[in-house]
Amino acid sequence: MRKALEVIGAAALAAMFWMTWSALTGPNHLRDKIPTHFDVAGRPNAWGSSITLFLLPVVGSLIYLSITVVSQFPSAFNYPVRVTPENRPRLEALAIRMITWLKVELICLFLWIQSSTIDAARHQTLGLPLLLMPVSLLAVFGTMSWYIVAMRRAAKPQ
Repeated sequence: MRKALEVIGAAALAAMFWMTWSALTGPNHLRDKIPTHFDVAGRPNAWGSSITLFLLPVVGSLIYLSITVVSQFPSAFNYPVRVTPENRPRLEALAIRMITWLKVELICLFLWIQSSTIDAARHQTLGLPLLLMPVSLLAVFGTMSWYIVAMRRAAKPQ
């Protein structure tokens, strides 16, 4: 499962770069001004240079790489339960899976924001989808809650 998630995350990151590159250089490339900020309702309320589209893919790549490096050191994580020699392998496996899920969710969120920003720049009337924030928060906090419960169960003596 973890390998599949890594492939999905890497594919989403590659798609974000490709989408950005094609939006800036493709046959139907964007104008010089694009939305750079959105209000609570998802409508653009600030505009800037189209080169700022590279910000999300670059930040997404840095986050992806940072989380990948951090996940190599599960013994340094903070756990919501007491770690013992007996439960350490289970807790570390759960923590690594949780981090992998969160990494993929964040990259997919960035991809969704990038796609919506490009659509808003092309059509001048669209903005970010209203469901973007609730779906993103539900995914991230749902994943964390799920794994915290799983870690609490895994910490109990068997």
